[in-house]
This record gives sequence, C-alpha cells and structure tokens, in this order.
Amino acid sequence: MKKLLVFNLFLLSAFVANAQAKFTVPAQKFVAPAEIMFTNTTPSSKKPLIYAWDFGDGTTSSEASPMHRYTHSGNYPVTLKATKGKKITTFKQMVQVTAPEHCLVEIETEFGTMTAELYNATPKHRDNFIKLAEEAYYNDLLFHRVISGFMIQGGDPDSRNAPSGKSLGMGGPSYQVPAEIVDSVCHLKGALAAARTNNPEKKSSGSQFYIVQGGPVTEQTLNQIESMRRFHYTPEQRAAYLEVGGTPQLDHEYTVFGRVIKGLDVIDKIAAVEKAPGDRPLKDVKMKIKVIK
Repeated sequence: MKKLLVFNLFLLSAFVANAQAKFTVPAQKFVAPAEIMFTNTTPSSKKPLIYAWDFGDGTTSSEASPMHRYTHSGNYPVTLKATKGKKITTFKQMVQVTAPEHCLVEIETEFGTMTAELYNATPKHRDNFIKLAEEAYYNDLLFHRVISGFMIQGGDPDSRNAPSGKSLGMGGPSYQVPAEIVDSVCHLKGALAAARTNNPEKKSSGSQFYIVQGGPVTEQTLNQIESMRRFHYTPEQRAAYLEVGGTPQLDHEYTVFGRVIKGLDVIDKIAAVEKAPGDRPLKDVKMKIKVIK
C-alpha cells in the first residue's frame, strides 16, 4: 500500500566558496508505490531562487520541497540543481525503491483510482492480467455492465469507442484462462474476479473482469451456500463477509484473482451511475490500468 515517506534534503551554504553541500536519505525501505517528500532545509539566507529536480524516472519538478511518487521498483538517481543568479550547485543521491510483496495494479477512472492486489494463488490469471495491462490493452475500455449492489464489469475490447446503445460483453482475446478457483479467496466487497461464459470447466474470459460491490451478508446466507456448494468458509472469511459484505453466491463459480485494497468508494460511485437498459452506463466510464511492481 502507498506510504508517505520523508526524504530530508540538506542544502548547506550552497553559494559560499568551497562549501560542501549534502543531503541524506532516512534509513528506511521505500516500497512501491512510494510517495517521498523531499524536504528542502536550506538556510533561508542562502535560499536559491530556482530549483530543478530530476527524480530519475523521467519526471521533474521546480518546487522547493516537492513530493514525488514512484510506482515501480528500481534504483533512481535523484538530482537537484539549485540556481541563484549565474551560480548553479548540483546534488545527486541514489534512491532505491523495492517491489511490493504482491503485485499491485491501479485502475484509474474519472471517479478516482482503485488499487488492487493480485493473488499469487491464481498465477495464470495474475500473469494474464499483468500482460494485458502492460500492453495498454485496457486503456480507454469501459465498465460496460454496472449493477448496483452487485458488481461493475469491464475489459471488453469492443467497448473502446463503442457508440451509444451498442451491445457489449462478448469481446476478448482469442483464448480463455483455465479456472483457478481456490478456497483461500472469496467474493468479498472489492474482489477482482474473471468474467466468463457458461462452460462446464468454468474457464475465464481472456480479458473481461468484474469488481464486487455486493451487499450485506448474513450467517444464514453463508450456511446455505456451504450446504449447496459443499465447502466451508474459514472463521476469518465469515467475519470478513459479515463486516464488509460481498456476493458469496458467486463463490466456487468464478475465479477471484485479486482484491481492491484502496479506493472501495470508487466502486460505489461507479455502481451508482445512471444506466441504460442492459446495465450499460448512460455516460461512458473509461478505465486505465497501470501495473505496480
């Protein structure tokens, strides 16, 4: 998850002859996605007029004390050029950002950004989703099927630039993903799962997915599903369902391969939009997906 980290910069006597300028990095681990606050502590009497930051990932800033967000792991050479008149002093330090324990993705929409964790327990779906996201496959696709109290669905390539009224939901790449239905994950609110057509092997669509909004869940409902599907929820799963809700009626029928860990309110906002017959939002809800690793 995103952390707010502080990067202390010491600019010491930058414009005094033979002065040695330094900056230090706290002895902390930066884990993607990492927001780093670069705090400039230059003595006010020595403060330069112009700052030029290069964060080592292709982005820059001219703020005195900028905040920067790294979404990928790596070693980044951070450079600051401080200018006063014709005098320029340059400072450089390497910043290391390590990968998160689990792969994360960001799903950007006009209603906000959702951050989802992809499960290692479903590697085929995880790797397929990462591959498509890194190819920009999902960018500008729609959440084409939205049912309040149930889920929001997207990932149909036919939805890109689809005219109003066009029927959607049948598109995808020329393959399906084998089912990876595991007992350790379920359809809690925020669950990221693969859509599918009716098929006996429960193979998933190659690209379409849905995110659970769901609703309140009772012990009685969970007991009925256990009896019908012949499996048992763990005490932790029961407690989670009772706390946040979900769609347990889908458990063991569809592959859940991740869960939204930040931005659950975005699901609610999208689920509340006005829909046309067929559950397509009247106003297009586009997505953009970025991999954080």
